Amino acid sequence: MTDLPTRTGRKLGLVIDLDICVGCHACAVNCKEWNTGGHSAPLPDTDPFGAHAAGVWFNRVHSFEVGDGAESRTVHFPRSCLHCENAACVEVCPTGASYKRAEDGIVLVNEDICIGCKLCSWACPYGAREYDEDAGVMKKCTLCIDRIYNENIPEAQRVPACVSTCPANARHFGDLGDPESDVSRMVEERGGYDLIPELRYAPVNKYLPPRPRRGPGGDGPRTLAAAQTPGRAAEAETEEPDGFLGWIDRLLSR
Repeated sequence: MTDLPTRTGRKLGLVIDLDICVGCHACAVNCKEWNTGGHSAPLPDTDPFGAHAAGVWFNRVHSFEVGDGAESRTVHFPRSCLHCENAACVEVCPTGASYKRAEDGIVLVNEDICIGCKLCSWACPYGAREYDEDAGVMKKCTLCIDRIYNENIPEAQRVPACVSTCPANARHFGDLGDPESDVSRMVEERGGYDLIPELRYAPVNKYLPPRPRRGPGGDGPRTLAAAQTPGRAAEAETEEPDGFLGWIDRLLSR
């Protein structure tokens, strides 16, 4: 039996700020543009303007109305692969086509040995797997590995396409395995959140919760269903998630 590769401790991933995402879908469009000619190319679309539109998108953005009356607000929720530490998609793959890289924690699909059985899509609770009907294989977010390691482009541009294009700066990329990195500090300060933590898949990507709104006189926060308090990530294992992100958890768990 072959020994598994030694992990380096690097956990490349995304931090998404739900407080400032404007739901413009620029991340999804630029992701499609880059990846349709990149590592997992092509990303097909079938009958895109018809009644039976189908295709492969690595990023999708959902919008939800949260709260009632004066407490209500619209929250935009971008969704893509979370590159889990304990990835269920990797565990169920019968051919080993789905795998997690030892050097940076990115979860990828080897299309040469993928048989398109869709077990990974059934196992993923986040709905992050995409089936390419043309090629008969599964595809997913690669964190743009053909971009973040590309020495032929300026270093400042070596980030995933979705991060490079976000007009609100709601998406951040870095090493979440380094507690001193900018993204790790951001997660710590804002109470960055794991989706459906009770499943213990330990997603690398984190979400920053919407901030509480101020009262009419600016004299303190109002109660808001979408609000999440700092330190929430540390409590996730012992307490059922609440607020907007708990609601998202329950929605994804259906």
